[in-house]
Amino acid sequence: MKHYDVIIIGTGAANIVADAALLQGQRIAIIEKGRFGGTCLNRGCIPTKLMVTAANRIREIQEAERIGVHAGDVHLDWDFMSRRLWKKVNESIGIKTYYDQYPNIDIYEGTASFSGKKSLTITLHDGTEAEIDGSKIFIGAGARTNIPILTGLEEAGYLTSETLFGEKYPAQPYNSLIIVGGGPIGCEFAHVFNAAGTKVTIVQHNIRLLPKEDVDISSFLLRQFVSYGIDVRLNQDTVSVHIDGGEKVLTFRNRTTGEESSIRAQEILIAPGIKPLTDLLHLENTDIQTDNRGYITTNEFLETSADGIWALGDINGLAPFRHKANYESEILAHNLFSGNPPQSWRWARYETVPAVTYTYPEAAHVGLTEDQARKEGYEIEIAINHYSDSAKGYSLGYEPGDSDDGFVKLILDKSTKHILGAHIIGPEASILIQPFITLMSCGSHVIRPIHEEIASPTTQMLRKLPLTRTLDPRSVYTISETMTPHPSLSEVTMWTRYYYEKK
Repeated sequence: MKHYDVIIIGTGAANIVADAALLQGQRIAIIEKGRFGGTCLNRGCIPTKLMVTAANRIREIQEAERIGVHAGDVHLDWDFMSRRLWKKVNESIGIKTYYDQYPNIDIYEGTASFSGKKSLTITLHDGTEAEIDGSKIFIGAGARTNIPILTGLEEAGYLTSETLFGEKYPAQPYNSLIIVGGGPIGCEFAHVFNAAGTKVTIVQHNIRLLPKEDVDISSFLLRQFVSYGIDVRLNQDTVSVHIDGGEKVLTFRNRTTGEESSIRAQEILIAPGIKPLTDLLHLENTDIQTDNRGYITTNEFLETSADGIWALGDINGLAPFRHKANYESEILAHNLFSGNPPQSWRWARYETVPAVTYTYPEAAHVGLTEDQARKEGYEIEIAINHYSDSAKGYSLGYEPGDSDDGFVKLILDKSTKHILGAHIIGPEASILIQPFITLMSCGSHVIRPIHEEIASPTTQMLRKLPLTRTLDPRSVYTISETMTPHPSLSEVTMWTRYYYEKK
């Protein structure tokens, strides 16, 4: 059995850990069952945002008459957009090529599963197996679409974000599309295909679109979707799928009235959420604990319940965003591969993880919603400012009272005036949210245990100190510990720090 200093499962954000270990001269094994780069590059943030940006421009041109610009007919050149999309996605080839050049890195292309507490069996793509073990193991294996149990679904066939950016990528936009799921993934695809001319229907289990957003945000987006001709069916249980006359027919039932309805479309996209890939890892052979959803439980230092094993990204269930996974990877690199003593270690704080849904309009938030703040016992104040209340917003064509006049909503602690949450819907919300992320990240913070039962000897010592970390708003290093929504134009400003740190 071949031994490694470091084993990394998954090549998304965990590449940051690999790079740090590489600089320390560690012997590294990298295991990847799919394309290099993880969900974000191959079937998530990057390809969807290439589509979304094209869809946004269509909407902006269509609405330009409100500022006196008459552009005439506009359409999407799907072939041109697709070439740009695949050019970017195919950068995954370069990631593998980069790691191939290092003699102290072995790449295993296949599926990893634990055969022992710190040993792995890798089923390679050619059908052979490799057995390895490691001193430090980092699990960044990610998640996949959670496919519902739905009569006739397998027989009828369906899309997921994985297959849409794979073997089922469409040669042209669909004539009609049913999307099962009204969360961020479903809403972004609804925006893209609706703007491209597809007749889109969303069938959502929840009573709201984007149910994790503040209620005012999700209500606003619903109105906009309906105004663009998207058929939104909320509070529905899906019942069955069958094919009729070459089309796919979805039957669903209202969860309140029990009334059944059916709709038909050229294709069905399943996007009700994700589940972790822990079922492939055979964690029963380890001391790694999972929660009731199957996610690996981790503490504030990304430690699992098994000694010498860490988990990051989607697989720990704390937030399914690439910027959060990058943040976790940077913490691991800083703590374990930068020669820093434990007293200077960083720990993860999740109260300032931002989220953006790249619809039109964009929806972005950080912190608590109004309902969450009230449930946590805060006495709150709310401040709301509309786009039309600013000169720039007016220049974009927004007038007071317009149904699409976006806004910023702040949730404040009444006694301290601290920002508990910030919520934005409107153009470039992904950029406008950044100041609130930074403000909420700054200041002095005492270590807060996450899953207190998970504690290595070093973690126990640090919790007893207790450890305090201060983020100075004037320091460039504070930017390194502040998350930036990915992918947003805020990265142009926030990532400038890397050029300073490389000096």
